[in-house]
Amino acid sequence: MATGPRYKIPFRRRREGRTDYHQRLRLIISKRPRIVVRRSLRNMKLQLVTAKQQGDYTWIHADSSELVKYGYDGSTGNIPAAYLTGLIFGYKALQAEYESAILDIGLQVSSRGARVYAALKGIIDSGFDVPHDPKIFPDDARIRGETIKEHTGSDIPAMFEKALSKIKEEFGED
Repeated sequence: MATGPRYKIPFRRRREGRTDYHQRLRLIISKRPRIVVRRSLRNMKLQLVTAKQQGDYTWIHADSSELVKYGYDGSTGNIPAAYLTGLIFGYKALQAEYESAILDIGLQVSSRGARVYAALKGIIDSGFDVPHDPKIFPDDARIRGETIKEHTGSDIPAMFEKALSKIKEEFGED
């Protein structure tokens, strides 16, 4: 290990590959709330976070495991689940009287049509304002789960439509 007076040890979260501090600083300097989107193989988690001197505060949270409540019993780690989770998050944020935020995808690789952008499309479709380029969203067929049905035979589009109508019904949109 290098030693000496000029050697600087990087922050622990940077060494672990968990935080990009340059990107985080740019997001915090904007002084806008951040929509933090984190994905795993099984779930999508979305949070509305603001930065304060004492630390970050989470105001709103949505998780794809909440979809069971709306009649969606398919996999919660796919694109339709990400879209529905984003829709729930957007409605919760609007009810809490937030109007806009910026997207924070962290260290996730930004690729067109990814689950992160399916969640963003759900947030946008709820009426929440987030700066974006519409070219990054997945196709509507992928969002409804039609491509999953072709490959697995499961009836994801029917579950998607049922959950979508229940979500809109609960949050007062016709």
